[in-house]
Amino acid sequence: MRIWSLHPQYLDAKGLVALWRETLLAQAVLLGRTRGYTRHPQLDRFRTAGSPSAMVADYLRVVAAEAARRGYHFDVSRIAEATSDARLPVTSGQMQCEWQHLLAKLALRDPPRHAQQKSIRTPLPHPLFDVVPGDVEPWEKASPLPVSAGLRRTAKKSSENPQ
Repeated sequence: MRIWSLHPQYLDAKGLVALWRETLLAQAVLLGRTRGYTRHPQLDRFRTAGSPSAMVADYLRVVAAEAARRGYHFDVSRIAEATSDARLPVTSGQMQCEWQHLLAKLALRDPPRHAQQKSIRTPLPHPLFDVVPGDVEPWEKASPLPVSAGLRRTAKKSSENPQ
C-alpha cells in the first residue's frame, strides 16, 4: 500500500488509479470494515489525527478531484462523508524519498511524464500535508535506490540459486 504524500497531479494514470484503490482500502481499514492491513505502517500517520477516517476521506476527495480534472470518473460515493479541517505533517526527507521513488516508476511506466517532471526539485505535497524538516519517515519501506520489482525478483532468484 502506498498512500503518497506527494500531490496526485504528479502520478501517471496507473499510479492515480492505484492510489484511489489503495486509499479506499485504507478507509475501509480505518472504518473497521476489513480485517486485512490493520497494522500497515502507512496508516499510522492517519491514526494520529483526531478523526483518522475523516482525514482519509479528505485525502480521497483530492484524489477524486485530480481524476476528474483528467477526465476519469471515480465513484465518489465510496468516500466516507466525514470531513476534517486538520492537516498532517510530512517530513522533507519523506517527500524527497517519495519523489525519487515516483520518478523511478515514471521512467519505466511513463517516460514522457518522467521527462516533464524530472527537473522539479521541490514537488508539492498532497494538500492534506504540511512539509516539516526531517528525515525519511520510520514507516517508509521504499528502497533508497529504487529498483524495479522485476529486477528485484531476478536478483533474489539468482542469489537463492547460484549456478
